[in-house]
Amino acid sequence: MLSLLGNQGKIQEEIQKFQAQVGQITAEASSGAGYVTAKVNGRLEVLSVRISEDAMKLNDREMLEDLVTAAINQALTKVRAQLAEESAKMAANIGLPPGMLGGGGFPGMG
Repeated sequence: MLSLLGNQGKIQEEIQKFQAQVGQITAEASSGAGYVTAKVNGRLEVLSVRISEDAMKLNDREMLEDLVTAAINQALTKVRAQLAEESAKMAANIGLPPGMLGGGGFPGMG
C-alpha cells in the first residue's frame, strides 16, 4: 500500500483517463420483443428510447410505460457491468486490490 503513495501521478492519470472514457461507454437493451429499446451511457444518462410502431398500435399506455422502464433498467444493468469491468482494469493498472475504489468502484461516480 505504501507503494501507492509514491505513485500518485499515475493514479491521478488513470482516474482522469477512466473518467474521460465513462461517457464513451454505452449499452443498449430492448424489452417486449423489441417493442422498446433504450440506450444509456457510462454517466448513467439515457441517450435514447425508441418505441416501435407495433408498440404504438397496441394503444396500451400502462404496458408501454412498463416496457420503457424495463428497457432502461436493463441497459443500466449492462452499462454498470461495463463500468465495473473498466474500473477493475484501472485498479489493476495502478496496483489497487479489487474493491478498494470508492463510489461503487467508479472514480468520479461517488
